[in-house]
Amino acid sequence: MLHLPPFFTTRRAFVALSAALLLTGKEAAAQAGKAARPRPFTIVAFGDSLTAGLGVKRSEAFPARLEARLKAAGYDLRIANAGLSGDTTAGALARFDFAVPRGTDAVLLAIGANDMLQGRSPEDAKKNIDAMITRAKARGLKVALLGMRAPSNWGADYRARFDGIYPSLARKHAIPLDPFVLEGVALNPALNQADGIHPNPLGADRIAARLVPFVAKSFGLKPKRP
Repeated sequence: MLHLPPFFTTRRAFVALSAALLLTGKEAAAQAGKAARPRPFTIVAFGDSLTAGLGVKRSEAFPARLEARLKAAGYDLRIANAGLSGDTTAGALARFDFAVPRGTDAVLLAIGANDMLQGRSPEDAKKNIDAMITRAKARGLKVALLGMRAPSNWGADYRARFDGIYPSLARKHAIPLDPFVLEGVALNPALNQADGIHPNPLGADRIAARLVPFVAKSFGLKPKRP
């Protein structure tokens, strides 16, 4: 003969089972909601101290300011700062694969200033930057290049060879180029730190403001609908 449990026990089990099912349903709905929400477009800003923000807070460096300005303009994105102070193109190439992780959609490449400051071979710098662009494109990543310019004290020949790196690679790989990342900021005491090289917070924000339309167009970003 089948013996049924007392009423209160049966009712207690029913309530517990209902609560468990309700909780499971909420968890499933939450997971479904997460899956339904597209992740933000992820850009890695890859470079040296100009990207890292030497001498300013990380939140004041141009990648953070650029992210803030793009978000304010309605773009759903994230910009990771992979700048390393003192990095040369050779060092950048050596760390490129692990510094640009899986889940990245695009790379904003700003490297070469330290090669120039140290008088290194423009041809070697070009090969290193070329290799980074090639690796990024092989992974299906979008790439935009931020150029650098050599000062006149290195001589006309060196300056021409160095300055030619960026437009040459942009043409070769058919990628967008901003010719000079420090345009409007270089040599302006009000926008640079005491060393005259690295932007202060105002200078970094000036770079970010100028790059907003360049980055949006380069990576085909579309603002979110209200």
